[in-house]
Amino acid sequence: MRELLGAGVGRIPAGPLPLVNPIAQWAKRPESGLRVTWLGHSTLLIELDGVRVLTDPVWGNRASPLPFAGPKRFHPPPAPLAAVPPLDAVIVSHDHYDHLDRPTIRVLAKTRVPFITSLGVGAHLERWGVPAKRITELDWWETTELKGVSITAGPAQHFSGRGIHNRNTTLWSSFHLRGPKHSVLFGADTGLTNEYMDLAQRLGPFDMVALEIGAYHPAWGDIHMGPVNALTAYGMLNSGAFLPIHWGTFNLAIHPWNEPPETLVRLGTPAGVPLVMPRIGQPVEPSRSIGVDPWWRSVGGGAPEPLEEVETIESETPVEWMPD
Repeated sequence: MRELLGAGVGRIPAGPLPLVNPIAQWAKRPESGLRVTWLGHSTLLIELDGVRVLTDPVWGNRASPLPFAGPKRFHPPPAPLAAVPPLDAVIVSHDHYDHLDRPTIRVLAKTRVPFITSLGVGAHLERWGVPAKRITELDWWETTELKGVSITAGPAQHFSGRGIHNRNTTLWSSFHLRGPKHSVLFGADTGLTNEYMDLAQRLGPFDMVALEIGAYHPAWGDIHMGPVNALTAYGMLNSGAFLPIHWGTFNLAIHPWNEPPETLVRLGTPAGVPLVMPRIGQPVEPSRSIGVDPWWRSVGGGAPEPLEEVETIESETPVEWMPD
């Protein structure tokens, strides 16, 4: 706890992050039919077979219940929320503050966009102004249809709650999108679990998988993968370009901010993993964007030796408290 609440070494970027403004590219249709824009942390704009879906939208300044305290953004959003193209749906994977952001939801509630989320999370959305008729809650393996695209909630190994009195009263999920031509898995938050093999068998193959690599620690392997376990999970999925998410936006762990991508590149590149590592805000089309642009190295921060991770796939020990 002392390490987590302290300043730490290299946990904050040494300078501004090189963002890309995606608005001009959003005005054009994706040439391949699939385009994904990483907007920071776990926020993605997925354009798939004519449908636009926004995942875990966070435009707020802090991942915290308090507007004046808690983890603050390293960078502004690469585009204003008002500049996001018209959406067909918003996916909310679970109710932690860095995935379910009340200021952002209040803005989106004023639009007509439907929300797709995990069991129980709809109550938060309703309190913040989203009409119940625009909310679809899914249990694991349940599917809803959206303009010819199926959206399925998948298993994840995590936890939920926005305070000490509502722990695990709502569900957490991964989400899979499948259109007539393309398939994307949004992994959201999870520890390493054998259920990735079930995801591959029941929902694969994939054109792109978005897996978390940041805000982790070896002791948190049951709930957050980190780069090493994310590579193991990718091996289970066995298809698609690998887009790393859940890093580069908030200080939520004790590792240096740029350690997760460095470890991922160091281990994944020699293994031939098809990494896609765009700058924040840079739209990419998986069929033509495989490659690593180590943009974080220009920012600095001096990552020390990477943490050793412990593969925790066998563990069933519940975690009583851990920061998301």
